Parts: sequence; structure tokens; C-alpha cells
Amino acid sequence: MDYYAINSLRENHAGWALLRAQNAPLAVHFFMAAFTGPNQRNIGRQQLIDILEDVLFGVRESFGEGKFPRQASEYLDDWADPERAWLRKYYVPGEDEPHYDLTAAAEDVVRWVENLRGRDFVATQSRLTSIFAVLKTLVQQSETDPEVRLAELQRQRDGIDAEMQRLREGNIKVMSAPEALDHFQQLTTLAKDLLSDFREVEQNFRRLDRQVREQIATWDGSQGELLDSIFANQQDIGSSLQGRTFQGFWDYLMSPQLRTELRDLLQRATQIEALSRMDNLHAVANLHQDWLPAVEQTQATVRQLSQQMRRLLDDKVFLENKRIMQLIRSVESTALTTRAQPPSGIFMEIAAPSVDVALPFERPLYEPGSRVLVMDDVVIADDADVDAGALFSQFYVDKEHLKSHIDAVLEDADQATLANITAAYPLSQGLAELVAYYQLAAESEWANINPEATQQLSWSLPDGSIREATIDQIIFVRPA
Repeated sequence: MDYYAINSLRENHAGWALLRAQNAPLAVHFFMAAFTGPNQRNIGRQQLIDILEDVLFGVRESFGEGKFPRQASEYLDDWADPERAWLRKYYVPGEDEPHYDLTAAAEDVVRWVENLRGRDFVATQSRLTSIFAVLKTLVQQSETDPEVRLAELQRQRDGIDAEMQRLREGNIKVMSAPEALDHFQQLTTLAKDLLSDFREVEQNFRRLDRQVREQIATWDGSQGELLDSIFANQQDIGSSLQGRTFQGFWDYLMSPQLRTELRDLLQRATQIEALSRMDNLHAVANLHQDWLPAVEQTQATVRQLSQQMRRLLDDKVFLENKRIMQLIRSVESTALTTRAQPPSGIFMEIAAPSVDVALPFERPLYEPGSRVLVMDDVVIADDADVDAGALFSQFYVDKEHLKSHIDAVLEDADQATLANITAAYPLSQGLAELVAYYQLAAESEWANINPEATQQLSWSLPDGSIREATIDQIIFVRPA
């Protein structure tokens, strides 16, 4: 980075503006108390105001009532203003209260300020071990010669055999307390950095969403060309380096074997005697529970991008947006033309404001309504040949009953596909029940619909015939 790039960041970056702000200590303290400290996201406005009022009360108690005299709601609106962009303000579907989340730029400032305080213990050995592990994985997994890879695997096997022999002989090497503390600090740092990365990935996806909508609103060409451009941009999300690594993390986290292993390792880490005096030891056991909501919110942003594109690409909306932009450009071109030579005299007439006068005697007189003659003769129709079976062949799909099937299967597993659920509880109402399962997955926060994978389901009809359907893979996850 050169002088011009750094100066541009100084003038335009939201994080740099936060560091230069008059109320930067108050803002950073509040961000730590509300978001990064308890590791919370998506907080309602009233809850945030209560937290900020507590922070202001403590500051004013120490420095006087004149310190930061504005209301908590005013500070909140100021920090969420697009010009500052330290907080993101948005509305959750079905709720009238706005929610807030910390932006990636503000979180970078919070992490940087925390690091300025210094550390009593600096992890070096664990970082060196991590560097060697990553380097070995990079070199070994990129090797194309099978002989080299076999030789490396044989060397690892020999090392494992030697370690097993030492254990049989009673020679057990246990990690010392400084080494355990070193690795624990490295673990907590990586976990915080990972949560911070989720905010940045979600912000990048949201920026792409905004660019797509702007492109739709200002498009001059045909709708077919616009579709080609939009779908190319949407494909870039999944094929980009960031999109592929995030999808790989999601697949890794959704694996039942890996989740079970991760939960077991975290639980065992909290039982290490050398770490028993650590203050934040209890938070280690819940790392995976902190990741799941953050990853789900990022996935929801990607799903929202697809929904917005389907809505904006509707024919009617497309034509309306195109007509609006034509009118706006016509007004702009006319204003530019008349700016150099403004018209003289009266060039536009606007109707003067007036009050509509309604006199009482202008109202019509009352007119009684005409009497309606009702024929009360009952005519019995000949319905002997009418088949009334269709009236009794209707059925209702009970979604609560289907939810009980999902919960019953998830009692013995962390996650289950729709195929696993229908294997335990076969489809009894055919395609309608299958559609109900699909609707439950679309509305649930603990379900994932993977369009890149398919699953085949089947059910029997009353006449003994078999029906089959191929749908997107649906995975239900047990709530944390």
C-alpha cells in the first residue's frame, strides 16, 4: 500500500472514522459490552438502548452528568447512520422493531483496541506448531506423486507405532502447564477471528446483493441479457474463493461425525487440570454453538439474494423500474438543459390550494328501498346421479405431526435427511405430505435445503402402486 491508498482509507474507511470520533471510547466500550463481549448478534433496539444507558450511567457517574449528554437512542441512530456505518440497522421479517448488528469495520477496531492493552502471556509455541501443521497439509495434499505420498504415510505410521510402544512401556508424555496455556490462548484467538470473519463474509455477500439490485434498476437492455448477467454474478458467489471456502466450512460443520468429535474434544479440553483456573474456560465448550447462528445468518443472506433476484426480475416490476428510470433521466436531462438559460416569466402553473365546500342541502333526500319478494317454494333437485365421493375424499396434512416425526429422529442423531425421516416414518399422504415437509424446511432456521444434491423418495398408493419423487436434499439439524 502506498501513500494514496492509505490516505484514501483514512478519509473513507468506517473503522478509521471510528478511531477519530470524539465519542470513540464510548462507542468502543458499548460495542464490547453489547456485541463482542457476550458474543451476541441481531440485538433488538430496546435491548441495545438499555445496554447503552447502563454504559452511559457508569461513565456519567465517574465524569459528571455533562459527559455525553445526548440520549442513548440518539447515539444509536448516529452510529447506525450510513455515513458512519458502525452498526447495521435492519428489520427481521414479522417484527416491527429494528435490529442491529456490529459491522466488520467496527469489529476490526474493537479487536485492535483489545490488542493494544497487551497480553500477559504471548502464545508462540502453538503458533509455530500451527504453521508446521498447515505447511505439512499444504505440501502433502498438493503432492501428485503417489510414491511420495505413500512414503509420507508410511513415515507417519512408523511414528504412530513408536508412540504406541512408548505408551505400552508406561512412558506417557503429558503437556506441561505453559504449553497447555499456550495452546488454549491460540484456540480462543482463532475462535474469535473465525466469528469476525463471518461478519465480513456476510457483508461481502450483502454488498453483492446491493450491486445486483442497482444493476436491475438501471438496466437499459433486454431482460434476457439482464438475466444472463445476474446469473453470472450469482454463480460468481459460489465459485469465488470466499464462497468455496465458506461452503467447505459449512459442509465440515454439518458433518455429524465431525460435530460429535468437536463436541467431545471441547468437553475434554475443559477438564484439563492445567486450565482449571482460566476465567473463560466455560466458553470453550460452547464454541460450536456460537458458530452455528453466525453461519446460519450468512447462509440466510445468500438465500435472501436469490429471493430478491426472483422478486425483482418479475416482468411487472422490471417494466415499472425501467419506466421510473426513464422518467428520472428525462427530468435530469431537462433540468440540465434549462440550467444555463432559465426561463423567464411564468413557465409553470400549479393549482392553488382550495377547500371543497359541501352544502347540507346538496345531499339527496332519503329514498326508501324497494321491497324484495322472496320465493319460499323449495324445489327438490334430482341428484340421484351425482357422485358425492369427492366431498369425502379430502384430507388435511398435520404439520405438527410431521414436526414430531422430525424431533423423534433427531433425538438419536445430530442431523437427519428427509430420506432418513421418511424411512422411519413412511409417507402416508403422498405428495401433499412431501410438500409439507419441504415447507417446514424452508421456514425453519435449523434446516438446510441443498439444491446441488438430490434425494429420491417413494410412497405407496391405496391400489398398491409405487410413486417416486426426486427433490433437493433437505437436512434437518437438532437445535443447539
